[in-house]
Amino acid sequence: MSTGPEDFDDTSDQPGEGLAERKMRFLFALRSRGVTDTRVLTAMERVDRGLFVRGLFADRAYEDMPLPIACGQTISQPSVVGLMTQALQVNPRDTVLEVGTGSGYQAAILAQLCRRVYTVDRYRRLVREAGELFRQLDLTNITSITADGSFGLPDQGPFDRIIVTAAAEDPPGPLLEQLKPGGIMVLPVGQSDTVQSLIKVTRSSRGFDYEELRPVRFVPLVEGLGSE
Repeated sequence: MSTGPEDFDDTSDQPGEGLAERKMRFLFALRSRGVTDTRVLTAMERVDRGLFVRGLFADRAYEDMPLPIACGQTISQPSVVGLMTQALQVNPRDTVLEVGTGSGYQAAILAQLCRRVYTVDRYRRLVREAGELFRQLDLTNITSITADGSFGLPDQGPFDRIIVTAAAEDPPGPLLEQLKPGGIMVLPVGQSDTVQSLIKVTRSSRGFDYEELRPVRFVPLVEGLGSE
């Protein structure tokens, strides 16, 4: 249930470029693609994406592109992570539900911004490996759970913010129900893996207000648990 590919941007590292230079270029790319919230940029500067990318693609961790991870999933393009986090408008005392743990990168960024993050994924392996990284980084305000995220976590809700990193045809009803009044949910919606929109849902006294943000491309939201 982790994020899938969005815009492939081949900004490969320059020959002889050091780690510090690559990270500086990484942050510059975020700003140039519309991530302007200071708190979000600071959080993304603190969380080293290189820790969440392993194997053959580790040397591409600071490029603005999605990369493969285990279980046939991907770690999202950093600028999309930044834009989704920015749209979520997370407050320091918020409790956030993330559907689709994936590598754990998005949850680690959210943990810098809110009181508590609950993150769920259908793949046990991804939850286990992300949990190990959270412990290494001493991110004690993240709870990672193997579960069918399309049903949310009703025992822990309602939530101030919900972020979904896989595409459904429509915002899942159980997740809408678990959003607090005044709460915000950000998720991709679309009937295929090629035509999707990132939307922002705000719960008001009148119901739900929807705002379309931009075209995206994510893996589908799948019910049930994965095999790994």
